[in-house]
Amino acid sequence: MKAGHVRHRPFPRAITMAFQPIVDIAAKKIFAHEALVRGQDGAPAHDILASVNAGNQYAFDRLCRATALEWGSRLTLPGLLSINFLPNAVHDPHECMQATAAAAQQAGWPLTRLMFEVNEQEAVAEPERLLVILQAYRAHGILVAIDDFGAAYSGLNLLADFQPDLLKLDLALARGVSLDRPRQAIIRHTVGMCEELGVQVVAEGIEKPDDCRALYDLGISLQQGYLFSRPVIEGAPKVRFA
Repeated sequence: MKAGHVRHRPFPRAITMAFQPIVDIAAKKIFAHEALVRGQDGAPAHDILASVNAGNQYAFDRLCRATALEWGSRLTLPGLLSINFLPNAVHDPHECMQATAAAAQQAGWPLTRLMFEVNEQEAVAEPERLLVILQAYRAHGILVAIDDFGAAYSGLNLLADFQPDLLKLDLALARGVSLDRPRQAIIRHTVGMCEELGVQVVAEGIEKPDDCRALYDLGISLQQGYLFSRPVIEGAPKVRFA
């Protein structure tokens, strides 16, 4: 009982969401909007995330999902709505899916226009449970993305066990790629591997037109970064297509 009370401790900060588009530069359209947590007091994401701990991560994860869905619907954002989730915050995949479906229904947002990004900056306590979570999302028509591929724990082992719908390259891999032959080689082979697995690749952190063009030439049309739009708090970003 005591553990349950700790797990359900409320999150102590008031949050809202900023939105940043993922664009398809070939089609010149918005593919998705990623929801990025912010404080209602203007606090940046890293400050809010510093308040997340084992006792309140469950409440934080729920609050982020509900807030992202509420604002996505309110702003009638085009494309998919992409929400990050903390794998260790999901204690019961079935119960979590029910809660997500209820929040989506309340917001009037179809599950088929949802994408969840798994970010493994922290080691997953139970990797087998993560696979169950990802499979549960997919069974309900929700797209799944591995975020920050090439950093921390988001690597080949997860990709071997579960082939997501999308794979987002870590920004450190994509940044400066136009002048970096080793990065070009790594990305070229990653794109080829993903094509063989049926996985779309997204490049994030794009700030320079030269990097945008180099990544497109390497086979990546889905891109995200300041070159196209900065995140907008509680608003729909205006997109500049490269």
